[in-house]
Amino acid sequence: VLQNLSQTPVLRELLKEAKMPGTTVKIESPELCMFCCFSFKQEPQLIKLDQPGPLTLAMHQFVTEMQETKKGVVTPKELFAQVCKKAIRFKGYQQQDSHELLRYLLDGMRTEE
Repeated sequence: VLQNLSQTPVLRELLKEAKMPGTTVKIESPELCMFCCFSFKQEPQLIKLDQPGPLTLAMHQFVTEMQETKKGVVTPKELFAQVCKKAIRFKGYQQQDSHELLRYLLDGMRTEE
């Protein structure tokens, strides 16, 4: 899940912008729907970013480390610690489904907006 998120260009750009509170980000929708045979154009959304929370900052740090080519193994300790604060079910290193991690991670970052 984390490797896939780290390779999502829109998320990487938003996390980079989130480091600078007060920035207004313009998000444009794709012109072509991948699941249908027609094009559509929606108005871009303008979002003003506030101060990022600890989970968002930890995600930014993790994605940045994943993008570094000289970095060897990347351990998401701080990101995992922040996820555990939002969802205590992840404490104790028990087996969890990846979709649960994705849900708690993205929901946690969204609630920090």
